[in-house]
Amino acid sequence: MEKFRIEGGRRLEGMVRVSGAKNAALPAMAAALLTPEPVRLRNVPRVRDIVTMGRLLAHMEAHVETSPAEPEYVTIRAEKISNAEAPYELVKTMRASVLTLGPLVARTGYARVSLPGGCAIGARPIDLHLKALEKMGAAISTEHGYVEARAPEGGLRGAELRFEKITVTGTENAMMAAALASGETVIENAAREPEIADLARLLITMGAKVEGAGTATLRICGAAELHGATHTVIPDRIEAGTLLVAGAITGGELLLTQCEPAHLTAVTEKLAQAGVVIRAEGGNALRVHNGGPLTAVDVTTEEYPGFATDMQAQYMALMTQAEGASVITETIFENRFLHAQEMVRMGAHISIEGRRAVVRGPVRLTGASVQASDLRASASLVLAALVAEGETVIDRVYHLDRGYERLEEKLGAVGAKIERIK
Repeated sequence: MEKFRIEGGRRLEGMVRVSGAKNAALPAMAAALLTPEPVRLRNVPRVRDIVTMGRLLAHMEAHVETSPAEPEYVTIRAEKISNAEAPYELVKTMRASVLTLGPLVARTGYARVSLPGGCAIGARPIDLHLKALEKMGAAISTEHGYVEARAPEGGLRGAELRFEKITVTGTENAMMAAALASGETVIENAAREPEIADLARLLITMGAKVEGAGTATLRICGAAELHGATHTVIPDRIEAGTLLVAGAITGGELLLTQCEPAHLTAVTEKLAQAGVVIRAEGGNALRVHNGGPLTAVDVTTEEYPGFATDMQAQYMALMTQAEGASVITETIFENRFLHAQEMVRMGAHISIEGRRAVVRGPVRLTGASVQASDLRASASLVLAALVAEGETVIDRVYHLDRGYERLEEKLGAVGAKIERIK
């Protein structure tokens, strides 16, 4: 099993390019199942979840092509889908496998998808996905750990959908199913994340009619068939946020290129309140540096455009170096403070009270052997290790590899002493 070994106390300085968004690339890959024509995706990050999705699509008899000469391109040709199943063996580590459910039942009339796995950060049921498909006419059954969905004769039908709570993957599944359904589908209380708007742009390029992306109400007019497309995946706002914290926590100065500042407003505003200096340079670059002592600032995670739950662990690492007590409230997942105890082993003063964590700082962190519990927890431990005295060894970094592209190489190029070890 691979680990990171990090020697802390080094100031980061230089330029880092932000990769494409994993959480936008995964639904885009699933959307390729909606058409027999090729879908060419650019700016796709080479992370473990992308590889897993590629294997899943290949299992369904789609052709997934990558090239060493163009590593950020993925071309998918789903000319025929002879196996409309997502087996547990392929998807047990990746929740995004459920995104194949909507496209499969919409195009082939049938789908059998394993209930998803992923990070151990709390329950993330897919009942809202299934209710949406049922309203579009699908017959749903769940047994032996699999969901089976069958479209009615004549295919899925447009419907009025209202999600009881905001769900990103549920919105994406419903959008893709609606793109081939007859008539109009209206989705109320839809997710507003930039990844939703990115998927909408792809579906429009493929021939669907989508209105309202970025708002709580989506309207999709289904098409009889969709065609191929070329699409550029948006930058990864969570990787960008993680790198902003890396620059701030080390007292360094980083220039982030190929990012989208508009997607980072909630994070940059909170960091600015804490004393971090961030300024835009051009249309797609941000410069970050620590302007002096950090001040503790409370934060509450919310659905977009609020502060992302995927940035909560990284923000906690930063707050260990801030003056005062900060209260971090997690409203999205009920079990997302697993990283806190590992930071405590490094010297952090953190107390957990239900869905609230109280962080008191600043403290002197010291290197230790720690263990990652999930994707974003991995990143938070890397950040803590960057500022800790001595050597930190982070175990189970396969979690981090699910969502960060060559993070150790990017950090090493700007001054971190970090290596991957067996």
